[in-house]
Amino acid sequence: MGTSPRFGVWTPISGNWGVREHPDEHLDGSYADNRRTVVEAERLGLDTTLIAQHTINPGDDQGDVVDTWTTSAAIAEATSRIEIIAAVKPFLYNPGVLAKMATQIGHISRGRFAINLVSGWFLPEITKLGLALIDHDRRYAYSREWLSIVQQAWGDGPVTVAGEYLHADGLRLRPMPYAGTPPVVYFGGESEPARALAAAAADVFLINGRPPDGPDGVRAIIADLRSRPRAGQAPLRFGLTSFLIARPTEREATEEFDRLWQLTREQRKPIEGADPARVMGRNAVGVASVGTNGGTLSGLVGSYAQIADRISGFVDAGVDTFLFQFQPHFAEMERFATEVAPLLRSRHGFPGA
Repeated sequence: MGTSPRFGVWTPISGNWGVREHPDEHLDGSYADNRRTVVEAERLGLDTTLIAQHTINPGDDQGDVVDTWTTSAAIAEATSRIEIIAAVKPFLYNPGVLAKMATQIGHISRGRFAINLVSGWFLPEITKLGLALIDHDRRYAYSREWLSIVQQAWGDGPVTVAGEYLHADGLRLRPMPYAGTPPVVYFGGESEPARALAAAAADVFLINGRPPDGPDGVRAIIADLRSRPRAGQAPLRFGLTSFLIARPTEREATEEFDRLWQLTREQRKPIEGADPARVMGRNAVGVASVGTNGGTLSGLVGSYAQIADRISGFVDAGVDTFLFQFQPHFAEMERFATEVAPLLRSRHGFPGA
């Protein structure tokens, strides 16, 4: 197949990713939960982890949510091999300050640090912090200016920018990124402004799980992104997020999905303040799904062999990075690493997952 896929896990920044109150699991979104997740993922041979970002818990404003950036720095010190991807919402940070923070965590991790730019869909997180609320498309225009300053600040400098939203005047940061290589930029968002920005400036485009067109729908997204100009940059790479349910048989996996879906329906509370313009929210309307960011819509529910086949189909479509959600978190992460990953290695010569 050419490309060797990489597998990773979403850390539980606010607790469980699937059912909020699960009978076999209680994760509270503490630093301890997040650290244990990444240390265990590294032990199991996973390649990467995504630490999402919310200042306010979008599912319950009384619930805890871990801080992404201090957590990333601490986890960088606690691990030795796994890639750490920290999500960032540009409106929360001055671009020069963020570039400096990312560079420092890159040094702590010895080059294992990356960022995931998310322009922000949870509007109360903006207004409750007293920040100006701008509409969906203008947030991406802001993000374009912001990311340009960050990426320039990772270079030799100085950076001087007079944009519509942001300014820099002779900015030069030291030290430079670890080994002279700036952090990889992952990018989430599937609207037209998001795709345009990803094609112009990102390294990896993250695709959310979607209804059952599966690899065909992913191929269409990848074809669209690959058709856009890259101005001499390396080709854009692609990742897929998914909630994964693997069992010895398809029937057992389906039964587990049905159980989680029923619990989800019983506990579900609508998120108030989600931007109606976000594409991610429209993809999931009227479809049974567990998890966030498309969750089980990617179709990774089945027997170990079926999951391996479906992942292979996404690899054939052009995906090289997979970021999974699990529940119960630790037991299912280990199940994937010990049951599904070996199938991928033996069938296709993939390296350890």
